[in-house]
Amino acid sequence: MMMSEASLSSRQHTAYTKVGCLALVCPAPLPAVLYQCPELAFDQPSTDTPECENGNNTIRTVIIAIASVVGLLILIIISVCIFMRRRRNIHIPLKVETAAADNEISGVDSLQFDFDSILVATDNFSDVKKLGQGGFGAVYKGQLPNGEEIAVKRLSKGSGQGDLEFKTEVQLVAKLQHRNLVRLFGFCLHGQERLLIYEFVPNASLDHFIFDRIRRAQLDWEARFKIIQGIVRGLLYLHEDSRLRIIHRDLKASNVLLDAEMVPKIADFGMARLFGQDETQRSTSRIVGTYGYMAPEYVINGQFSVKSDVFSFGVLLLEIISGQKNNSFHHGEDEEYILSFAWKSWREGTALNMVDPTLGDGSRNEIMRCIHIALLCVQQNVAARPTMASVALMLNSFSTTLAVPSQPAFLMQSNFESEGSLSFPSTSNKSSTELPPFSRNEVTISELSPR
Repeated sequence: MMMSEASLSSRQHTAYTKVGCLALVCPAPLPAVLYQCPELAFDQPSTDTPECENGNNTIRTVIIAIASVVGLLILIIISVCIFMRRRRNIHIPLKVETAAADNEISGVDSLQFDFDSILVATDNFSDVKKLGQGGFGAVYKGQLPNGEEIAVKRLSKGSGQGDLEFKTEVQLVAKLQHRNLVRLFGFCLHGQERLLIYEFVPNASLDHFIFDRIRRAQLDWEARFKIIQGIVRGLLYLHEDSRLRIIHRDLKASNVLLDAEMVPKIADFGMARLFGQDETQRSTSRIVGTYGYMAPEYVINGQFSVKSDVFSFGVLLLEIISGQKNNSFHHGEDEEYILSFAWKSWREGTALNMVDPTLGDGSRNEIMRCIHIALLCVQQNVAARPTMASVALMLNSFSTTLAVPSQPAFLMQSNFESEGSLSFPSTSNKSSTELPPFSRNEVTISELSPR
């Protein structure tokens, strides 16, 4: 009995040992089993030791394989993250730039009008409602359901004003709020139709008065001086007082509107350009504007700045004083460019010869001061031209001493020999309709005889 029990115990011990070794072979990497296996195999026959060693090797191989796979996955994930980040850094600016180009009007979407409502307001753009026609297209008078009168600028398909200029005008004018700037109510995009909806200004534009022999008599010097002051305030707002610095680039008599009280409002911002706060000058190879009002540095070199608008203002100021167009100033039988005549008369002490006779003899000192300021604005030396802030001070303070003007920026003794000449016109017997246009741009037709 004792032997059989011992034998049975021995057999059970052997079976237990083998079971322990077999457990090591199974793919269950428990730390306790790994620790027990060497002890259990120590008393066993030599034939069981390789089996445990094979189990250890298998587990080690599995662990290494798993660790390698996990490491590889981590490397792949890191690589993908780096790649996506670099790709995002490359393409996000492009997407932002493209989105900005495609949605330049997104900031003023609330100003968009329904096309059908504009059709109703203008009686389907009837000729009876047409206020005028220009190089950009036609302007129509309309009335909104609330009774408010509007002016609708309908850009013609062949006018030349592209989407960029259209969006520029919408963006700029929508952000500008000043008594001497025309107010933009909104815009409309409908298929090929592009419309700008402005406040209605009943007295049309300044050129309808000062260049008309009958109408200009309605504007005495007091009225003209108020118009001059209003234009100065509007330009000063654009250059210095608004949140933006804007160069108009197309200031002229036809782009100054007059409301019911003859308050001037600068209009047509299709050519306007936005400047940075620290930016003073910019260049372009695309010259647009109206010949006769454009500064020579802009016409010849494509350089424009706030001083370009100052030059245009100087030309406009002389037109308001004389009641004549800049390129066809008449004195007796002679016809000259207004800057040429003004400079010659100033040097000879006969500047009053260029004053509109309908103004009478009153306010001669104030008129002479305005001629002096105009000559300062049109000087050839860009740096010598005053800013609009200085012009405002000179107009409103007679105690301010004015500098002596230097030669105006114009090229004399040069007729138009070919289309595209950059010279200003000199005395000529040709009528304005016979002179070739200098260029056709997005909003106006640049011509020697401004509208």
